[in-house]
Amino acid sequence: MTINLFDDNAWLSLRPLSFTRPVADLRVGILTIAQKWEKHLGATAGFFTLPYLALKYPAQTGADLAINGSVCPDIGLLEAIDKLRVGEVLKKQDLVIAYRGATGMQLDQTRDLTPVLYEEELTRIYYPEDIFKNNDGELKKDFTLLTKGRTSQALSQTNTLLGEDIFVEEGGGAECSTFNSLNGPIYIGENSQVWEGTHIRGSFALCHDSQVKMGAKIYGQTTIGPFSRVGGEINNAVIWGYSGKGHEGYLGNSVLGQWCNIGADTNNSNLKNNYAEVKLWDYTEESFRKTGLQFCGLIMADHVKCGINTMFNTGTVVGVSANVFGSGFPRNFIPDFAWGGAHGFETYQLDKMFETTEKVFERRKTAFNEVEKNILKEVFERTQAYRTSDNN
Repeated sequence: MTINLFDDNAWLSLRPLSFTRPVADLRVGILTIAQKWEKHLGATAGFFTLPYLALKYPAQTGADLAINGSVCPDIGLLEAIDKLRVGEVLKKQDLVIAYRGATGMQLDQTRDLTPVLYEEELTRIYYPEDIFKNNDGELKKDFTLLTKGRTSQALSQTNTLLGEDIFVEEGGGAECSTFNSLNGPIYIGENSQVWEGTHIRGSFALCHDSQVKMGAKIYGQTTIGPFSRVGGEINNAVIWGYSGKGHEGYLGNSVLGQWCNIGADTNNSNLKNNYAEVKLWDYTEESFRKTGLQFCGLIMADHVKCGINTMFNTGTVVGVSANVFGSGFPRNFIPDFAWGGAHGFETYQLDKMFETTEKVFERRKTAFNEVEKNILKEVFERTQAYRTSDNN
């Protein structure tokens, strides 16, 4: 079975996280949204996305089923989509959830399809903060999906276990650490390791080929993506993969993209001193948007690096490929390809950024090829105004 996952206006509101990927490639819970649909449907997913992303994220040919990439699957949605016939579109009010049509049919061609109304609640990732807000619920669903009917690998008896909702994949392990799954499950991915003296509370996921360093303190509703290494104190954060937060410092109510590196003793605030509602920079409104949240930390896009002792204010958005360093608090919106800190920013030129990224990819035995470079070139052009505008 093949399906396509389409981008709608959520791609715009999820920037800068979506600048480098379709919405369905966002990780929330243990899996990306695309992986969730693939697992539930036994399908191979393609993407209807922007042209500059399509070479890396191609569509599936011959698929008549298309699903909104910002919507996470659940039992009710799976049943409704299973009943959907060719020529019908599943909708919740004005939101197109899924449709069956001619091969290659795009979202803007669905107006003549027969609407089928969906009345149940659903989980949709529309703003960046929706990722950490929904991570607990999605992590629990993914845990059930991935572990049902399977047997966990045993953890060493040097560990202290509270609760029974702990699953360890082959090659995963830990020594001399505490795991508390009384409030949510704990998932240790293939070839991932938790080092000595770590304390972890569920819900928590450590995806494959990642490590938690000695003495880390990790609270619930947290996901560490594949090929990552973390330490220090983490609470309700999602790190997508290929990223490092290897040292002391606090990260809370936050999202970190891929290929990021957080310097030692870097901290983010997730609560304002006056306990006021947190605002986040919104690329669509080109202003700060109210989130309705009292706790909201750091939104960091792909390829961001920050130096030691960086201090991020409550509700900071950092764009793609920014490089942040220096003393003091940098502003709450750091544009894509910005270089600097509280003292001010200049443009992080593409040739310099590419030099660093070549080395980063090489360490992971991954090719920094023309496809990756062209995506970053496009993002650089699309965000030029933010680096020259008084808004930043």
